Amino acid sequence: MVDRSNWWTSLPPRASANLADVWIPVGLPGFAGQDKARRAARLDDRFGADGWRLAHVVRGALVSPAVAIEEYEQSYRAFLRANRPLVAFLAEACGNVYDEAVANAWDNDYAQPHTVSNHYQDISVRRVIAELADDLDWPEVSPTEPGEADLLDLGTGRRERVPRAYGFRGDGLLQIREPDSPGFALSPAVVPVHDPALITTLPGRLEWYHVEGCGHLSVEAFWQMSKVVEVRYDRFLASGTQRADPLGDGA
Repeated sequence: MVDRSNWWTSLPPRASANLADVWIPVGLPGFAGQDKARRAARLDDRFGADGWRLAHVVRGALVSPAVAIEEYEQSYRAFLRANRPLVAFLAEACGNVYDEAVANAWDNDYAQPHTVSNHYQDISVRRVIAELADDLDWPEVSPTEPGEADLLDLGTGRRERVPRAYGFRGDGLLQIREPDSPGFALSPAVVPVHDPALITTLPGRLEWYHVEGCGHLSVEAFWQMSKVVEVRYDRFLASGTQRADPLGDGA
């Protein structure tokens, strides 16, 4: 029997070179959390650091995380604009928000190569409140002076020196995370996705966001369920037997 597993090695150079410009989705990686670095190292080893990337399927198109995160932020924008009492609480009682670590309060960008795990909900909340602070239709929120402040963590009771987020004039520092965190009302599992066209399901998959808040209708579910790993086709072919389980832990 002819071994066709290495058929691509006999292609003319020009045809073979074309495969380096073809990217294909090879699986849904799901939630990474603190496994972020280990997952990246595994894929680097398997496909090369330039041979794989994360993407999202948004309304039937493969897009970059930078494009997909705009849908995530828009969900927070729609949710907060529909919840004026919650906005008023944030503006009056809080000076900033964070996700997993207090250090999150210093991050303003969604691209986070330096973090142990990604955090997006706090950034979205800060961005939306900042918009409302300059919107005359939202007197609940007002501009604030930039600078650091000693804020009282509403969960731990400790004072933390962090930046005061624009539009937040209060004394509290609010963690947005699990159901027992003070800011659970802003969890990405609680915030519904703003567009039904972004809702996806995968029967049989059960991750933490499926059993909290809106479940598969949440912005977290959109983010995790739309996420795929794309691989350069030449690197995928060169991975040999690992093609059958490209995201797996096996050697």
